Amino acid sequence: MTDFNALLDPLADIAREAGKAILEVYEREDLGVETKDDKSPITEADKAAHTIIEARLQALTADIPVYSEESGDIAYAERRDWPRFWLVDPLDGTKEFIKRNGEFTVNIALIEGNRPVLGVVHVPVTGVTYLGGDGVGAFKEEGGARTAIHCRQRREPVIMVASRSHGGEAVERLEAFIREEIGDVERASMGSSLKLCLVAEGKADIYPRLAPTSEWDTAAAHAVVTAAGGEVVNTAFEPLQYNKEDILNPHFLVLGESVDQWRFIAPAIAG
Repeated sequence: MTDFNALLDPLADIAREAGKAILEVYEREDLGVETKDDKSPITEADKAAHTIIEARLQALTADIPVYSEESGDIAYAERRDWPRFWLVDPLDGTKEFIKRNGEFTVNIALIEGNRPVLGVVHVPVTGVTYLGGDGVGAFKEEGGARTAIHCRQRREPVIMVASRSHGGEAVERLEAFIREEIGDVERASMGSSLKLCLVAEGKADIYPRLAPTSEWDTAAAHAVVTAAGGEVVNTAFEPLQYNKEDILNPHFLVLGESVDQWRFIAPAIAG
């Protein structure tokens, strides 16, 4: 049985070390931007963070494989039988990094079976770290202090987190539906996996992601949300699954309360 309490601090240290490497590139004029085969951007910061995280995780848990966005493709035939593995996005929010808006993170998650059971999300620019896992609880570290965080009970106005650039029309429909059914809705915008973290720390009630993401984008923050008492589900209200053959996530919802409190929105997200 993996001791999550023993892993939490080393994992946070690894994320912070990767964050320092990212900031070294961030502070340069040339970010070393290239384009990957899928037309998405990659920078020297992505590569530097990946190298650090992969090496440190292998030293920390030599028996647990590492699957990073920058690892290159690992065939499903190889990874489908892994009982556990580290799922990593060395720099989540590369576009935010290039825009220099500070809203990018280092994401490290431990997957067991088909679910994230431990996760750390570190924000290099602010130094804030979110972390949590099964049986451990969820926490926010800021200014050297670690504070327990919890999802909040829904109240008016409902706070909805939304992407600035994805799923606009679908999210607008959902917002209008919630307003019609239960009352006022306010929007909060944030980049990268920080949107999930807003739900985890009780600053938002729901984050609908009705546009594409990959498993490494969400796993670490998913673990934090779950540890904080929330849920991450697909649009059929089933738990979001990991280590699928297709690494892309379906559309999903991050909920600060139980699924039963949110089933009323099903007509607005159908199809």
